[in-house]
Amino acid sequence: MKLETFYITTPIYYSSGRPHVGTAYCSIASDVMARYKKARGFEVKFLTGNDEFGQKNEEAAKERGVSTMQHLDDMAVLFQDMAKAVDVDYDIFWRTTDERHQRAVQTIFRTLHDKGDIYKGHYEGLYCTPCETFYTDGQVNDGNCPDCGRAVHKMQEEAYFFRMSKYQDALLAHIEENPDFIMPVSRKNEMINNFLKPGLDDLCVSRTSFKWGIPVDFDPDHVVYVWVDALSNYANALGFLSKNDEEYRKFWPADIHMVGKEIVRFHTLIWPAILMALGEPLPKQVFGHGWLTSEGRKVSKSFGNAIDPHMLVDRYGSDALRYFLMREFTFGNDGDFRNEALLTRINADLANDLGNLLSRTVGMIEKYFGGELVVKDVPDTEFETALKELVSAMPGKIEPLMDRMNFSETLNEIWAVIRRANKYTDETQPWVLCKDAEKSDYLALVLYNLAEVLRIISVVIAPFMPKTPAEIRKQLNIEKYDWESTKIFGLTPREIKVQKGAALFPRLDIQKELAELTAIQQSKIEQAEAAVPQKPEITIDEFSKMDLKVGEIVACEAMKKTKLLKSQVRIGTEVRQIVSGISAFYTPEQMLGKKVIVVTNLKPIKLRGEISQGMILAAADGTTLNLLTVDGEIESGATVS
Repeated sequence: MKLETFYITTPIYYSSGRPHVGTAYCSIASDVMARYKKARGFEVKFLTGNDEFGQKNEEAAKERGVSTMQHLDDMAVLFQDMAKAVDVDYDIFWRTTDERHQRAVQTIFRTLHDKGDIYKGHYEGLYCTPCETFYTDGQVNDGNCPDCGRAVHKMQEEAYFFRMSKYQDALLAHIEENPDFIMPVSRKNEMINNFLKPGLDDLCVSRTSFKWGIPVDFDPDHVVYVWVDALSNYANALGFLSKNDEEYRKFWPADIHMVGKEIVRFHTLIWPAILMALGEPLPKQVFGHGWLTSEGRKVSKSFGNAIDPHMLVDRYGSDALRYFLMREFTFGNDGDFRNEALLTRINADLANDLGNLLSRTVGMIEKYFGGELVVKDVPDTEFETALKELVSAMPGKIEPLMDRMNFSETLNEIWAVIRRANKYTDETQPWVLCKDAEKSDYLALVLYNLAEVLRIISVVIAPFMPKTPAEIRKQLNIEKYDWESTKIFGLTPREIKVQKGAALFPRLDIQKELAELTAIQQSKIEQAEAAVPQKPEITIDEFSKMDLKVGEIVACEAMKKTKLLKSQVRIGTEVRQIVSGISAFYTPEQMLGKKVIVVTNLKPIKLRGEISQGMILAAADGTTLNLLTVDGEIESGATVS
């Protein structure tokens, strides 16, 4: 009988930065689904990898002072090490510098060009290098990228374009006819309302301003841009457009593209449009998960709040981290990563609930039966009936939850059984039963039922916690069971010989751990700050070229739909208009009357249609901003020196 197939992918990760716990989050979720489908009998293919072309990777290599290829090799090792640390068991690690990928990309580009879906033109717009994305004037925020917050810059170059607009109606129809194509529903609504209904523009798909990319084989001055290059990896890794395309024919279309919410647009509009143009099936589902945040900000190296998964795994184990990430947050929404929440979950759920259940069960079998349990037929009481009803219902509850990637609720249902088993122990009171020889057979049944619950739990938690089930089986001295066995209560042998081991999850001193984690993370921040390149020294003559004067703000107003404040600043007898991107920190009312330091000899620029004649100086640390002001009765127009 032919096995059903299941193909799941993570996005191939940018090679310009190191992996962090946010990277691990997406990889772990995909791994959980892959392991679950394998347990259900599917033939699974799980892909991850690195996006290795593009200007940002080239620049990252230059910053490190190494060749681009050396940088990419180093990054590939880092991402593979991260996956290994958190027990992500992928089948394919795909690097876009792979020659097979490059050949397939060139074939795709040429095919689309030959059929008229790619044409040559010129592009002029605002470009964000880290995000590899062009934006219109209306999309940027005070000259900064709306996604990552970094500065954008104007760019004009000859380019090839893909006729995205041609596939707008077909994309909308596909999304509406396939309600599970984009999940969660909020992401689908965003794509329809923000992009499809306003209308799609044709897409720039080649670049000439840098060379680190796959050459367009019929026009080598151009390199293929990320949308055709990186997105096609999901098909190319299976042998698409090669002589050996058996895996592509077997596993495509992908069952799930697991992606962060910031790249849903690329995977649900651009990639499907390319596939439509090629006449290939579309992926069955794109799931856009939320961000991990820390104190409300996306976890990211660029924001200085990246959390190292290696450090957490070294301290608490990979199973604890995986459990926390899948249990604490509703998958699909953003989730705020807090050390205290992690430690509380370890103590409450893993040590107190699961760890305690195993320790009590094995310990009592050793204490009351010398470690060897022989179970006879004994009638059930109301306690056994209630326990078995809950355990028997669990597989039917969690399977549909897993299919919808509702990981948190799945674990909630599993833990309801674990807590019910602990309650069953308290209800039956083995420590009392052991004192009555006539109740020895019932005592054995009670302990057997606890062991049976643990056997079933060891199967259903395996996708989430790959290491813990083996330790449970080792202490109970039982074999590994398959998923279908969870639907039958009583498969554990009626004669078992247990062997007590170390605690699954030792209890933590939360306050002590919090202090140590804070110290470690602060140390990493300081190391990162120390590693930031310093600007070159300047002479006093160079510094004296700046004309710094005291200015008094006499009027201020917020500019609509921007983060800008427009201030009228009196500098001596002159009043200048200065536009500043500080509305997140100051209201117009708070600005009035302040005496600030102004750079007066900057060349005037236009921001959102308003002339800005200078710069108001401020100090910022990434989360707060304060204007540089002067005290006392000093008059506006005074020189700062």
